[in-house]
Amino acid sequence: MSNKAIVLDANILIRAVLGKRVRELLLEYAVTVKFFAPDVAYADARKYLPALLEKRGVQSASAMAVLDTLEAIVQPLELELYVGLQQQALQRIAMRDADDWPVLACAMTIGCSVWTEDADFFGTGVATWTTDRVELYLAG
Repeated sequence: MSNKAIVLDANILIRAVLGKRVRELLLEYAVTVKFFAPDVAYADARKYLPALLEKRGVQSASAMAVLDTLEAIVQPLELELYVGLQQQALQRIAMRDADDWPVLACAMTIGCSVWTEDADFFGTGVATWTTDRVELYLAG
């Protein structure tokens, strides 16, 4: 068992619900990698998924159940755990997107990488992986 960990952005949680690839990676590596997401990433996913699902003609209830089951694999982190690094995270990311500070603060708290499709994390001092490359990190 490795000590490898990675923090997921809300866009990755949404991709895990809407598509297969992210969910397959999470299931495949759940034994060897610890996956985390700030509690607000789950809140964001719950906020944005219904409209995305409606556009795709997907049943909202079953898809939201998939998001709920993800919590067993991708551990939600409560604000109290990462709020101490809020100012430092904001200094690093606020110029791009201040709303992303919780993901960055979680990664800084745990000392791990971020999995996102959002280029705002580049240059924040934390390794950033996109879905098309993350398996190099997960398997490495």
